[in-house]
Amino acid sequence: MKFLELAKKRFSVRKYQTKEVEEEKLLKILEAGRVAPTGANTQPQRILAICSKEGLEKISKCANIYKAPVALIVCVDHSVTWKRPLDGKDIGEIDVSIVTDHMMLQATELELGTCWICYFDETTLRQEFNIPDNYEPLTILVIGYSAAEPASSDRHGTLRKSLDNTVRYESF
Repeated sequence: MKFLELAKKRFSVRKYQTKEVEEEKLLKILEAGRVAPTGANTQPQRILAICSKEGLEKISKCANIYKAPVALIVCVDHSVTWKRPLDGKDIGEIDVSIVTDHMMLQATELELGTCWICYFDETTLRQEFNIPDNYEPLTILVIGYSAAEPASSDRHGTLRKSLDNTVRYESF
């Protein structure tokens, strides 16, 4: 599958089958996150894979995971992130976004559905999973076999702004 086909195929799944995600597929998804580029190759992502019934019940106290059989809590370790020398900007959120995106697209290629969750109770999440203070949970990527009708790959023609609206050349 060509990259743009894959990117257009992906949609936010909010209804999952009860079927478990095979370990080999989960490992491919995690490998896609591992090889994702990060600023100065610091690799500040710390991923907590939640697959057990007990773990999924705990994460459901913190966020709506739509009964997905896998949830990846993607954290950043700020103690190792690259900081821009001119102003000290910490790019950890960018790194975690790239890692999450790689995993999300790998899941799509494997015929799995995903939903990128940013709306969660961080305090409860930290308590339930003993997340260390120097790790900041930024995203939860839920993964499973979709029980929803796939969104049309053609939807981007009407749901996305045109390049003329989003791109400028040389100057604003």
